[in-house]
Amino acid sequence: MSDWFEDGLCFSCMQSGNCCTGPPGAVWFNDEEGRAMAKKLNLAVETFYQRYTRMVGTRWSLRENSIDGKYDCVFLNRKTKKPSCLLYEARPSQCRTWPFWPENLSSETDWHRAKKETPCPGMDSGKLIPASEIRIQRDSKYPYK
Repeated sequence: MSDWFEDGLCFSCMQSGNCCTGPPGAVWFNDEEGRAMAKKLNLAVETFYQRYTRMVGTRWSLRENSIDGKYDCVFLNRKTKKPSCLLYEARPSQCRTWPFWPENLSSETDWHRAKKETPCPGMDSGKLIPASEIRIQRDSKYPYK
């Protein structure tokens, strides 16, 4: 049985920040990613965890800032003309694999729902991502699974 996206999907991250805000949630990451984020910020790992993370159950998540009824990732920078991620090059796998998450790829309807609810200007635009690459991202073992 083939996936509905067998011909691939177009996506290019436009760094709008729209996937970094919304209802309360979690941005899961593992220890390796935590060390990479600390390094990007030029912080000791312990300092990074104290300032920017929280435990949710038994896992680590990045903190959020409540702004105008939405919850922004602590690293979403809104002080510039265009919102940006302060850790873009070192962002966690959960962020790197957006929008190719299982819940967005279950059906074409779910894909369009995610595109509308986020709203993500990079979905259905930019370069064509082959189905094989989409499956790798969808099936990756990032920490929130």
